[in-house]
Amino acid sequence: MAELAYSLDDRAVSRRHRDSAASRSSRLEARGVSAGYDAAVVLDGVDLKIPDGQITALVGPNGCGKSTLLKVLARILKPSSGTAVLDGKDVFTAKTRDVAARLGLLPQGPATPEGLTVRELVCQGRYPHQSLLRQWTRLDEAAVSEAMATANVTEFADRPVDSISGGQRQRCWIAMVLAQETDLILLDEPTTFLDLKVQVDLMDLLVRLAAEQGRTLVVVLHELNLAAAYADYLVMMKNGAIVAHGDVSEVFTSKHLKQVFDLDAAVIHDPLSGRPVCVPHLRTRSAATAVRA
Repeated sequence: MAELAYSLDDRAVSRRHRDSAASRSSRLEARGVSAGYDAAVVLDGVDLKIPDGQITALVGPNGCGKSTLLKVLARILKPSSGTAVLDGKDVFTAKTRDVAARLGLLPQGPATPEGLTVRELVCQGRYPHQSLLRQWTRLDEAAVSEAMATANVTEFADRPVDSISGGQRQRCWIAMVLAQETDLILLDEPTTFLDLKVQVDLMDLLVRLAAEQGRTLVVVLHELNLAAAYADYLVMMKNGAIVAHGDVSEVFTSKHLKQVFDLDAAVIHDPLSGRPVCVPHLRTRSAATAVRA
């Protein structure tokens, strides 16, 4: 998995080695959030400030509340107590269109209407900017073209979304979110079911959005080494609570991996980037080797 770190470009690497003690501002935060579904409590009193202009990765076992927290931050799920705050205001008292103009969300496994072209999909991202008094303009067209170019899907503009590969399709969805022209983007497991090279290419794109455009991204990830290679800020969750959060170097440790995932693993560092890499202890193989010896 060390190759994950190798793909980071020079600008991204230099950004990650900024003074870690520098103060972080936060436009988006969760304050005392408890939330769930029906009678099941998934989040229990979660507080979290999302650092501006960086990539924050949420990791944890299945069912720990990562996606639920993302939905609360995006104003999709109303908490039973506490709230999410965007630019100093409660997102649940704001209008949906106003929040959508400032915060973009890519949910897990979005479904594409049959026959919709890539351009038509990306155009959906301009919805928050449309109204009875403001119809489609050249500014909208420019935003769509720029979003497709940034996500590298321009060549597929006139093709049906369901006719291209999974990785290409995911880039189209990201282009749609980019067309919203928001500085805050939330993504729920954007790399799931993608090949490793496609995952790396997708994460490189997200790094560029943060490093070169100053966007703030919150990404739910299952692949631990992917999170360690690309995140600036890491949040580990378990049983509806945050166990650890902070700079990757401080959070991605053997102790926390055991505490959160019950995973026995060594954490080594990539010789090129210095980023941490998780190497599970292969107890079964070690035992077999000892027997043969």
